[in-house]
Amino acid sequence: MCCLYYIDEAVERDIERLVNDIDKNIKLKTGDIHPTDQAPVICKRNQDLYATSMKWGFMGRDQKPLINARAESALEKPTFSDSVMHRRCIIPAGKFYEWNRDKQKAAFRYRESPSIYMAGFYRMDGNEPRFVILTTVANASMRSVHDRMPLILGEKDIRLWIYEDAKTDVFLKKASPMLERQQEYEQMSLF
Repeated sequence: MCCLYYIDEAVERDIERLVNDIDKNIKLKTGDIHPTDQAPVICKRNQDLYATSMKWGFMGRDQKPLINARAESALEKPTFSDSVMHRRCIIPAGKFYEWNRDKQKAAFRYRESPSIYMAGFYRMDGNEPRFVILTTVANASMRSVHDRMPLILGEKDIRLWIYEDAKTDVFLKKASPMLERQQEYEQMSLF
């Protein structure tokens, strides 16, 4: 699960390096990104990778935002299936946060790169583009904090994820890389 992530200047530089075109109206916000915030995403425009800004979360029937989708079932869900098949994107971040059962916050980052590339997809809700982050089963680096984590792709997979519809199912089954956990304080049990 992912409900808060962080963008810094290194992520902004990675976005600028990766894309061929940047929306003139993009709001490259640094700092924490919360559900319903505008945030940068990488998607396609013709044959070019394109950076634009979208709002995080599809509006649900109850008017609550749907911010995540399970990679294992996204193709089967009517709310997500068309978007995950035809409108995939990358949500870049420096780190994301997760809370354990005791409500202690931990940050997760990818040691090999200043950016994490979370797989996602988007659609138009009214006149506004909105994105959702795909999640998968947590790997060993995350499992002690939460049982879900974002589906994270390598930089070399970005173009394939965005453009290759035939490979969507393969990516949805891909394991996320091991991450580094940072936590200011962790309560240790006395018993």
